[in-house]
Amino acid sequence: MQVKNISDIPKAYNPKSVEDKWYKYWDDHRLYHSEIDEKKEPFTIVIPPPNITGMLTLGHVLNNSIQDVFLRYKRMKGYNACWVPGTDHASIATESKVVAYLKEQGVDKFSIGRKAFLDHCWEWKEKYGGIITKQLRKLGISCDWERERFTMDDHYYKKVIEAFVDLYKKGFIYRGYRMVNWCPASKSAISDEEVFYKEINGKLWHLKYPVKSSNEHLIVATTRPETMLGDTGVAVNPNDERYKHLIGKKVILPIVGREIPIFADEYVDMEFGTGAVKITPAHDINDYDMGKRHNLEMINIFNENATTNGNVPKELRNLAREDARMKVVERFEELELLEKIEDHLHKVGYSERGNVPIEPYLSDQWFMKMEELVKPAMQVVEEGKIKFHPEHWSKTYEHWMTNIRDWCISRQLWWGHRIPVWYHKETEEIYCEVDPPKDIENWYQEEDVLDTWASSWIWAQDVFTSDEERNYYYPTDVLVTAPDIIFFWVARMIIAGMQFQDNIPFKNVYFTSIIRDTQGRKMSKSLGNSPDPLDVIEEYGADALRFTINYISPLGQDVMFSTEKCEIGRNFANKIWNAGRFLMMNAQNVELNEDLKDKHVDFADRWIVSRFQNTLKEYYNALDNFEINTASKIVYHYVWNDFCDWYVELAKNRMYKGNDEVKSAVMTRAISLFEDLLKIVHPFMPFLSEEIWQLLGDRKEGESISVSLLPDISEDLIDKSAEEDFEFVESVVTAIRNIRGEMNIPPSKFVNAFLNTDKVSEEQIFYIESLARVEEIVAAPNVEKPKASASAVVKGCDIFIPLEGLIDLEVERNRIEKEMKRLEGALVGVNKKLSNKRFTDSAPKDVVEKENMKKENWEESLEKFKAILTELN
Repeated sequence: MQVKNISDIPKAYNPKSVEDKWYKYWDDHRLYHSEIDEKKEPFTIVIPPPNITGMLTLGHVLNNSIQDVFLRYKRMKGYNACWVPGTDHASIATESKVVAYLKEQGVDKFSIGRKAFLDHCWEWKEKYGGIITKQLRKLGISCDWERERFTMDDHYYKKVIEAFVDLYKKGFIYRGYRMVNWCPASKSAISDEEVFYKEINGKLWHLKYPVKSSNEHLIVATTRPETMLGDTGVAVNPNDERYKHLIGKKVILPIVGREIPIFADEYVDMEFGTGAVKITPAHDINDYDMGKRHNLEMINIFNENATTNGNVPKELRNLAREDARMKVVERFEELELLEKIEDHLHKVGYSERGNVPIEPYLSDQWFMKMEELVKPAMQVVEEGKIKFHPEHWSKTYEHWMTNIRDWCISRQLWWGHRIPVWYHKETEEIYCEVDPPKDIENWYQEEDVLDTWASSWIWAQDVFTSDEERNYYYPTDVLVTAPDIIFFWVARMIIAGMQFQDNIPFKNVYFTSIIRDTQGRKMSKSLGNSPDPLDVIEEYGADALRFTINYISPLGQDVMFSTEKCEIGRNFANKIWNAGRFLMMNAQNVELNEDLKDKHVDFADRWIVSRFQNTLKEYYNALDNFEINTASKIVYHYVWNDFCDWYVELAKNRMYKGNDEVKSAVMTRAISLFEDLLKIVHPFMPFLSEEIWQLLGDRKEGESISVSLLPDISEDLIDKSAEEDFEFVESVVTAIRNIRGEMNIPPSKFVNAFLNTDKVSEEQIFYIESLARVEEIVAAPNVEKPKASASAVVKGCDIFIPLEGLIDLEVERNRIEKEMKRLEGALVGVNKKLSNKRFTDSAPKDVVEKENMKKENWEESLEKFKAILTELN
């Protein structure tokens, strides 16, 4: 073993000079490419494919760094690690981008036709679709890029179509005229999971409907007056005494003049509004269900872009929903049929992609029957064949699967997997196959494409292009994903795995945290609180970002992120770099000798080796149990506290003062330990660990820490007594250092120490003296406390540090008394403020909390000064 010349090692760690260099090296040497190897057990992850429209977000950083930790860890444990990357075609998002681009050029999608439009989509994909994968490389992820897939690759496209045909022939897919969530922006159906809800300060309009052949009016309350144009009934609760006499009668629908029935239905809430509900079966899911129960007419009053259509009075046609609402309210006022308007806070469903209010809409769509398909998928989770981390998500999964509705799988778009159904031009015959009918001139194909999730649901099984590969790599080992797509994707992947492979798609699902800002708000561009990860990498380095985001992300809890927190990772990287540089610098003039690695072993060596073995046990256990955050803290504590803060300091004495053989043994051992340390750091900080590992020796071309093996646990090297003995040294040294600080003892001055114990060895005394700058230690049972001594108690041992001659006792007494008077005065002020009820009731909560913290800190300091003053007397 021979380290590089110190002149080759920069004084400070510079991520910019390291990261691109090593990523290219890993790529050039195909270190992360996986092929079938029956001698090795596979460990497989398929990336949740980001949209080709996407840009790197902190969510991607967290998700992909977690995947990379698992992959690098398993690769270094000897598994045949395979990480399949890829991207999703993202029907709605991509089509929206291309439509907007063409619009800027003055081109309309429909004027150029489907084929030309799809050519533009492919051009857009080629130009912009790879941006996010390039950005992911900046993060250092160890994907097998030779396996990169796209959800519209020829192989994958065919598999999606085959899945549709298979389910259609088995009777699971049907076409029906049903109510769907309609996005007026994309002019397409969307699923329930693609709807998000905003709380809106709206209005509740109370409208008067004249009862036919009567002077009575029936008052209905609605948040959407414009939909009354499509009303075909009014419902009341059968138990509502106010309206029993009206059941079976009719009202005359204002503006329209249509007669509609008054009927009874127990669904109606007597307490809400007036207790009478206008029913618009074509534009409300609950009204739709009620309309079906009572055979009401279903009148669609909107076009695909949510403007009013020909089913409304002429003067109200071709109006946007909001404009139609204003006009309808104006007409009710003119007709003196507007009872009143109330402010009303309510939730409105919005299209996730179009960011416009959705429209419940009756439409011909393709649906998948889910009731039977979900049963095997529920069973494998119930039986623990698939484990969720955290486990509580299994309850959410079970609830959704139990209450699942048929899945609307068609979308009124062109970019995507076109539904493989053809209609005969002259007969009512329907043809559904993977390949088009031979006499294609007599048929026309379905215009709709599949919901994006109805293609990505086979991702885990069909990124593999042969049965041989699928048999080896599938089922995959873990899926890392955000909890918000548990229904979109996770559940449907499990359904697809059981349906098409008769096997689970993955053995574990790791749900990532939700990233929020320090105020607890979800990161979003609109709030301006979501930093660009590439900017963070530029400032702090990829390893600092990776380590920090895992260090602050406990499993199952939200992450409060701010860019400044990356100081954690950057400081950690610098700590490791400085320790490595110090060791390499001191190894320059020492002949390292592997034969001496286990020679001249003392108490400190036994302790650090034992600590490392215990750290390995905890670290492996954490990662094997999907506790990434815990693993990061285990690494951090061992590296920062045990190795850098203590072991390096312990070794310095023998590095500087030992004979040549001792120096060689100490340096060889320290560098060997440091190399092992880098291996457990590597899954979290691949660039830094690779750079230092390469500097530690003359490596062959193609060698990399990332394909080296992690150390095995050696139980025989765990030395409990050495760890306990060192804990005593650490506690005593820390106590003496604290006394030095509290008593203002200059760092240059040596102190004497009296230890009230008979359980301290010569080795322990040696290290206490060298680390705490102690000139002499007197250790004996029942040792007497010297006059004017500072004291502490650790591990049942009294420690006394005589102060005479170290500091001017009188000056120190005066200083402390003066500080105590200042604190007493400050406490009078803060107590007065906190006893003022006006202040505690009216001041912001955080201001009151700060005052309470001041009080606690000052009281604690005052008690400490009192104790010190007692010891000085």
